[in-house]
Formats: sequence, structure tokens, C-alpha cells
Amino acid sequence: MARKMNSFKSQLKKYLAIKGLDIVIYLHNGSMVELNKNRSLVKDDIVIYDKNNREMRIPISLIKAVDLFAA
Repeated sequence: MARKMNSFKSQLKKYLAIKGLDIVIYLHNGSMVELNKNRSLVKDDIVIYDKNNREMRIPISLIKAVDLFAA
């Protein structure tokens, strides 16, 4: 299981670095988060900042699915 998590984390890190991709994350609780271009991966959290420069962290363990769209 740890190997699968590390593989997912490394793939996600590559995709987060590509600023031309629109990324939508679906969480286990049923909610959906569309990531803006100001995003990064810090340890086991996706860190995004909103318009007011407030930080929001999404733990990787809460992610159910990820959709990628070329912009």
C-alpha cells in the first residue's frame, strides 16, 4: 500500500508542476475542489492559495479521484 501511495504522490507532483493543466480533485466525502494555478505539493498535502492569499491544505489521503484537463 505504501508503494502505491508513493507512486500516486510522485505522479501528482509531476502534474501539479504543469501550469497548463486544469486539475479537479474529488474527495472521499463527495466534495470537489478545482485547483488554481497557484498550487504545490508540501509533504503529504496539496497547498493552494485563494484570491485573498489564504492557504488551504488538502491531505493526499482524502483524495478519491483526480481529473486532468488541458487548458
